[in-house]
Amino acid sequence: MTTHTLIEPELDLQTVTKPVKKTFLKREHVMAYIFVAPFMLTFLIFIVIPILAALALSFFSFNGFTLPKFIGWQNFLSIMTQDKIFFQNAIPNTIKFAILVGPGGYLLSFILAWLIHQLPKSIRDLFALALYAPSIFQGVAMTVVWTVIFSGDRVGYLNQILLNLGYIQTPVLWLQKPDHFMFIMIVISLWASMGVGFLAMLAGLQTVNQEMYEAGKIDGISNRLQEIFYITIPAIKPQMLFGAVMAVVGTLKAGAIGTLLATATGQAITPAYSGHLITNHIDDFAFIRYEFGYAAALSVILLVVIYGSSKLSFVLFGTGEDEK
Repeated sequence: MTTHTLIEPELDLQTVTKPVKKTFLKREHVMAYIFVAPFMLTFLIFIVIPILAALALSFFSFNGFTLPKFIGWQNFLSIMTQDKIFFQNAIPNTIKFAILVGPGGYLLSFILAWLIHQLPKSIRDLFALALYAPSIFQGVAMTVVWTVIFSGDRVGYLNQILLNLGYIQTPVLWLQKPDHFMFIMIVISLWASMGVGFLAMLAGLQTVNQEMYEAGKIDGISNRLQEIFYITIPAIKPQMLFGAVMAVVGTLKAGAIGTLLATATGQAITPAYSGHLITNHIDDFAFIRYEFGYAAALSVILLVVIYGSSKLSFVLFGTGEDEK
């Protein structure tokens, strides 16, 4: 009997190890780049370029009429050493406003989204629209509704109610007193906090697999509160993260509320800077004093604060991939 041995063909190591050339733009990827291009152009024009321009302008002195003059870190040094209103009013007011309105509005958005989700589908959209509408028409509601409610005469709804109940003897100037102004700003902001974060949470609740709740009951979950903590919140974590980031950005860049309330009552600024936030401080130097370099430096500081707060939101609600 003869035995046959199989002779394996010799492999060309140069052929095997030869790297494959990668081209940046393949024909099958052209459509993908075309679809991404509008977003990238918009992001570049309205986000990247303004941020770089503000960062560069923060090192200059510029009034909008003469050529910019390079002054280095002088704007930042002036903020840290000479700007009393920034440290005594803008920073404390912004922190107080952000702590109360940010987590408060975020928690309220989740609770109301969860309650609306329990309603029948036939009326669910109506309640969602009713809660979302104030965030759209906030400026109109400010001048038409809230200034009438907090009017300082007897015609004001709040004064009229308190006078009839005997809690006060004379009308209170709600929007002229520093002690009440920040509280009114917080109340209005909470009322108008049902924005896109609220809609994202509501949409996320509608995508939760109902079989997870049935499996949870088998594993020992016995009430709705346990369902929320162990099933609902983990299932809608991306929507919770989006809502948290939007709440952080919305509260830290807020400032129009105080301006609208002040101008509605004939005041140039909030009484005794009681509602003066960082964004109001930026607007003051940019559009009233025309110190654009100084305003740009303030904007850079606000950007750093927003970035740090957003990173904290990613740590609390994001996954490992989100944090990257």
